[in-house]
Amino acid sequence: MKPDSTRRYIIPAEATLNVIGGKWKTLILCHLYYGPKRTSELKKLTPEITQKMLTQQLRELEKDRVITRTVFNQVPPKVVYELSELGESLKPVIDEMCEWGERYIKGTL
Repeated sequence: MKPDSTRRYIIPAEATLNVIGGKWKTLILCHLYYGPKRTSELKKLTPEITQKMLTQQLRELEKDRVITRTVFNQVPPKVVYELSELGESLKPVIDEMCEWGERYIKGTL
């Protein structure tokens, strides 16, 4: 499935930012980089995010096909999020962002 063809981008980087931009989406993707997580795990790893915002960001990432949501039929329900195949293709982007940020923090740029 391709992205919404009605959306027009000025430059390609805008498409990337549209999907992964913002403080919370990037943090969520960084946590999922290391493997599947339940909602409660993501909340613990990102304590400053509200539950409402976490849910909203997860829905948007799922809508953009960057993550997958698996619901296990049990009581209580178990929901697990993980990077989709499309999300896996973002790993080099996340790696570069982390490396740049590390150099920036250390003042070695």
